Amino acid sequence: MDYLYLALKFIIGGSVIVGVTVLAEHLDPKYGGLLAAAPIITTLAILFTSTGAGQEVGRQLAIGAFWFAIPTLLFLLALYFLMGRYPLAPSFGGAFSVWLVAAVVMNRALTLA
Repeated sequence: MDYLYLALKFIIGGSVIVGVTVLAEHLDPKYGGLLAAAPIITTLAILFTSTGAGQEVGRQLAIGAFWFAIPTLLFLLALYFLMGRYPLAPSFGGAFSVWLVAAVVMNRALTLA
């Protein structure tokens, strides 16, 4: 395993997270949300995977990311509503629970298909 390549992937991913928080805190949360929702991480993951494991693996990653975006949307929706009623930590706990159940259901549906 090339540790320099691994470190580069880590730095690029971390830079996106820093960018989201800087935009949300200093400019407008809407722009932080735009960057967070942008397919930057997915694009980088597909790019790094395709170059490392081949285009077909990257292609399968792309369709997997598509299907598992549905549980992520449910997570965000649940988090939005829970944060209106509960403190931050329980809201995240509930939203992650929704995501986990939805991810298991989606995985099961994809396995049966």
